[in-house]
Amino acid sequence: MRGKELKIRNPGDAIRAGLAYVTEDRKGKGLVLGMDICLNTSLAALRAVSRYSIINLFEEIRITEQYVQSLRIKTPSVEQKVTNLSGGNQQKVVLGKWMLTQPEVLILDEPTRGIDVGAKFEIYKVMNELVAKGVCIVMISSELPEVLGMSDRVIVIHQGKLNGELHWSEATQEKTMTLATGGSEK
Repeated sequence: MRGKELKIRNPGDAIRAGLAYVTEDRKGKGLVLGMDICLNTSLAALRAVSRYSIINLFEEIRITEQYVQSLRIKTPSVEQKVTNLSGGNQQKVVLGKWMLTQPEVLILDEPTRGIDVGAKFEIYKVMNELVAKGVCIVMISSELPEVLGMSDRVIVIHQGKLNGELHWSEATQEKTMTLATGGSEK
């Protein structure tokens, strides 16, 4: 990153380096379902809401309410347990959690899997806003229309190896599928 090799041994190293990862498994690895929106949002960036290792609850609530508003999370309160939210709203909480770390590189693994069309549109909008602010987004997706519609570059992996790279202007379903099934760029 920035011309230097990173040594990432744990999530804290990644966060300090400016990396964030939104897992495809939001319920199993992205959220603590028994906790509320507020706690889930601040989980990866406790330093943003604490001083001398003491969490400032008012700051935590204030920041979470900002993310609830900006990400349009539908909830009666930031104290709502995330298990009671829809899949799209749960995904927005995960996204907010990692946005709070202020990453330079945000890796989104299947960012819209299992959510409704309206929530997908809102997540795409947030992605575009982050890119406009200079955040690099690496999106991993099995949905080809999503890849083609959201990407500046498409990197295609086949059997664990890089098989091709397409600029957005040349990325078509046909070329991408040819690379994904082991063919080569023509």
